[in-house]
Amino acid sequence: MVQVRYTRNLFLRGICIIYLFAFLSFYIQIPGLYGDNGILPAKTQVDFKKRATLFNKLKQKPTLLWFAPYLGLNVEYMLDVLSLLGVVFSFAGFVSQKFCIMPVFAGLWSLYYSLYQIGQTFMWFQWDVLLLEAGFLCILAAPLWYPRWKSNTPNDAVTFWTVRWLLFRLMFSSGVVKLTSGCATWWKLDALYVHFESQCIPTPVAWYAHHLPIWFLRLSTVFTNVIELAVPFLFFFPDKKVKRVALYTQVFLQFCIILTGNYNFFNFLTICLCISLLDDQFFYKRRSRSDGSRIISNFSTESTVLAVLIYGALMYGTYIYYNLKIADNWTIQSSIAFTQEQFDYVLSRAIPVSIYIGIISLGATTLEAIVNSISSVRGIYNKMMSTVVTIFYVIAVWSIFSISLVPYSTLHSSHNSTIPTQLKQAHAKVDHLHLVNSYGLFRRMTGVGGRPEVIIEGSDSIDGPWKEYEFLYKPGNVNNSLPFVAPHQPRLDWQMWFAALGTYHQNPWLMPLAYRLLTGQPEVLALMNTVENPFRDRPPKYIKASLYYYHYTPWSQTSNTHAWWTREKLGEYFPIFSRDHPPLIEYLKKMKILQEKPSSKITNEPLKLILDNLRSLAGKVEACLLLWSILTAGSVIIVTGYSNSMSRRK
Repeated sequence: MVQVRYTRNLFLRGICIIYLFAFLSFYIQIPGLYGDNGILPAKTQVDFKKRATLFNKLKQKPTLLWFAPYLGLNVEYMLDVLSLLGVVFSFAGFVSQKFCIMPVFAGLWSLYYSLYQIGQTFMWFQWDVLLLEAGFLCILAAPLWYPRWKSNTPNDAVTFWTVRWLLFRLMFSSGVVKLTSGCATWWKLDALYVHFESQCIPTPVAWYAHHLPIWFLRLSTVFTNVIELAVPFLFFFPDKKVKRVALYTQVFLQFCIILTGNYNFFNFLTICLCISLLDDQFFYKRRSRSDGSRIISNFSTESTVLAVLIYGALMYGTYIYYNLKIADNWTIQSSIAFTQEQFDYVLSRAIPVSIYIGIISLGATTLEAIVNSISSVRGIYNKMMSTVVTIFYVIAVWSIFSISLVPYSTLHSSHNSTIPTQLKQAHAKVDHLHLVNSYGLFRRMTGVGGRPEVIIEGSDSIDGPWKEYEFLYKPGNVNNSLPFVAPHQPRLDWQMWFAALGTYHQNPWLMPLAYRLLTGQPEVLALMNTVENPFRDRPPKYIKASLYYYHYTPWSQTSNTHAWWTREKLGEYFPIFSRDHPPLIEYLKKMKILQEKPSSKITNEPLKLILDNLRSLAGKVEACLLLWSILTAGSVIIVTGYSNSMSRRK
């Protein structure tokens, strides 16, 4: 019986860390994003005065915010409560395995789902739904109560298998969409040369990565494709060493992304999912008898040879299909040696093959679990209970696997019609819960001709001079240093990046942002660079925005300038607005941003006072520093607790 108790527990604690990052990052930004005076007030998403039962309200919009009146709070303070509860539960699960149990993970999922329901455009990211899906799988994988995490149960391997299937779908889908999109930069292997400059919030390392030799960036694109397209199929290979090498490649890719890009908790979450490729033997090895040592040694040698053969074949396939050649100047040249039609044909065959592999792998895991539920338990009653519980989890896991095939099959159009109607109907019923999702990052590479950026400017005169607003993390001033932000996600900065890819008509949230700047709303200004705020004393009378193209400064100019960027103005992004601009006011009223009716009255003054003090304390620390500080504090608690337990044993 393959044991995954220790591995599962490590995964659960890792997810608690991710939840901790997510809740803390969200909590910091509540006033500016969702407060009553924020960009998109959460109170527009729930109507407490609507005549309906609590059950009907929850059915209409399933969020715990509906309980705000019962606590004597309004929506904004209830958001604080939900976020802080998420912080407390996730921190408890991080520092103590006792709290990594099913009820706690059910609570964490419910809290984050409640926030997601009112998050609107600022939470429509793939990593948010990925956390919801992974968090739901934790409910299945976690033990029901505290003492159970100390022992192995037959259903552990079955529930933990779902995490590996999620990891496979995430990585394989991300690789597929890059080529099915037909994006020329991916097919010409020039994507990374554009990516480091055009990604949302680059790190300082991204500037140096952008200036690496072109041939090396193209070769890195090749290995990115291989790691995402081919290696995921080895997640289900029976040999442990093959899976471990697959683990190392995935973790290496995620660390490279962390070094060069600020993608909040997404890469940390992906690394956490990679734990599903391990079992307990990776962390400890049982002592074996002397007569069995030779058998173990031979098995290890055969496993190593098998891993070398498989990955050698993978490297040879990469050499053939990516036309790798060593040039006269000792650089490695690469180009894709297959057509889009050929890739489409292979993909149409690879998707059903991957589904069959999943069925076989889950089937073998299921069979082993049922057999172990009978053979590894003593007593007829215990055998019956163990078998019943195992069958229950098996049914749940097979249901999730079946439903996941609906979004997964959309990777190729030919498979949409092959999915049974019953599965599509079942998926439609639970789709709003985001239990299973479709994935695929960087479908098309943006910023090929330059990185578009929206620069917001204010002035006291319609004729100028115009002064720029600086954001905390996104590029603005060409001399400002690039930041390390992860695992914090500055959601306003992220949306400004998306806004630059379209028009302001496609991003209606920009109008509330402009209005909050015209009124000098401190909650919104706190999301921006207040130190460089050109209108500290009073807000400007007029606001406008311009579109620029940004480029990294060339390597040859580093000795002459301290600038990270060069930029050129393309033109107007949105026109000049004033605070009393009639079309702007009318638009905000239609969005329910400006409402004549007052907000819900707060009757719980003691709780309000506590929440205000906590908010004041959190606001004194920079967001990223706050996240890492709390993680460090949790780590110290763990180490201290372990040291005390060891000393007591002595």
